[in-house]
Amino acid sequence: MLSSIRRLSIFSISSFQSPISLRKLIIMDSSSSSSSLVDKSSQKLFALAQQLRLYKPPPPTPFGDDDEAEADFEEQKLEERVGKVVSQLGFQESVTPVAVVQKERFKPKRAAVLICLFEGVDGELRVILTKRSSKLSTHSGEVALPGGKAEEGDASDADTATREAKEEIGLDPSLVNVVTCLEPFLSKHLLRVIPVIGILSNKKEFNPTPNVSEVEAVFDVPLEMFLKDENRKSEEREWMGEKYLIHLFDYEMDNKKYLIWGLTAGILIRAASVVYQRPPAFLEQNPKFMLPKVVDKNTTMS
Repeated sequence: MLSSIRRLSIFSISSFQSPISLRKLIIMDSSSSSSSLVDKSSQKLFALAQQLRLYKPPPPTPFGDDDEAEADFEEQKLEERVGKVVSQLGFQESVTPVAVVQKERFKPKRAAVLICLFEGVDGELRVILTKRSSKLSTHSGEVALPGGKAEEGDASDADTATREAKEEIGLDPSLVNVVTCLEPFLSKHLLRVIPVIGILSNKKEFNPTPNVSEVEAVFDVPLEMFLKDENRKSEEREWMGEKYLIHLFDYEMDNKKYLIWGLTAGILIRAASVVYQRPPAFLEQNPKFMLPKVVDKNTTMS
């Protein structure tokens, strides 16, 4: 009898409540504990969005103490305004200052990736990743963030990232609240990549529909794992005589194993550091090197 009265009261009220108000009413009526969980989740994501909107990428800093390095840095800042290459493979430009003097400037093509965050069942922040199709000509079978090259119709990096995410995994841009962009990264093939951070408030509204010609699998991982020294290894690389580390993270989900490394790992280490406001528990060993004086379309960073 009580349940009948409750149903009657809801339907009576619905005649002069908007659909959104009614939805809120039904959620609150279902149980106080459920309502509390929804509120807590919303508050956490709202606070994160507010925090990230205030984020400002740190400015690049010069390396070396001599006058020549400082002069080169001043030139770097000037040239940055006209699109000079100022970042490195898997590292943000703020920790990889570049001081290059070359007659013909190489202007990299622009791309953007989406760091789409949502709250997991245990309250942890998770990020959506893809495994690229093994049939692709480049980076086949590798783990990547949704994203791609900018197109003429894109109004911003956020447009590029969300458009590509829709094309690759069927993520509707209207579900994603874009809150900030991180500093640029440079891919192995000297493609300038802008990481765009967006928040997916309701994961249940996203039903992955991967584009099979590009994506083999869609999965998610806890963002905080990129600050921990667990399930991580590193490889030493060298570029123009300077050594640095490439980080590789192992992850297993639904009996499937994934390896997250290189540019994707570098971007997620930075994103996790910004979100959790602390450095990783391991040595990053960022590079301190200059680009070659002649950079063309065939130049790659190994």
